[in-house]
Amino acid sequence: MPRQIVLASRPAGWPTAANFALTEADRPDLADGQVRVRNMFMSVDPYMRGRMNDVTSYVPPFRLGEPLEGGAIGTVIESRSPELNVGDLVLHMLGWREEAVLPARQARKVAVAHGLSPSAYLGVLGMPTLTAYVGLLDIASFSCARPRRTASTSTSTTSAPTTWTPRW
Repeated sequence: MPRQIVLASRPAGWPTAANFALTEADRPDLADGQVRVRNMFMSVDPYMRGRMNDVTSYVPPFRLGEPLEGGAIGTVIESRSPELNVGDLVLHMLGWREEAVLPARQARKVAVAHGLSPSAYLGVLGMPTLTAYVGLLDIASFSCARPRRTASTSTSTTSAPTTWTPRW
């Protein structure tokens, strides 16, 4: 039985282990067009803390008793889709579980980057870097054409994504 991490209660302040539970999940048969992915890495991003509150926001709150959602990278271990094959490395949003069953169209096949951990797709090759890129070049209008000054960015531990390898 694959395991998953569910939100057991809504945190007041910093989340603690008591706010989460490790549970076993069913292993449903795949429908046409679905894939089963064995997650290798899952992302723990700052926006997730807001989703632990039961408030209206730009994304719906996590549901109590349900597995948390977030970026994950894994390997297709079963496929009923012509789009993805067993062994494909995919990026998707059903992290916080050992295995994810999802429509193949909700998984994005990515190249194996030799010499890099697949977790790079959740960080430097993923959403956090794209967010920084858009923020600096499009929103802040930094120009790379003729730099006059050197700009550096740093992120605190509260805004940097963390990739997590579950030790089930």
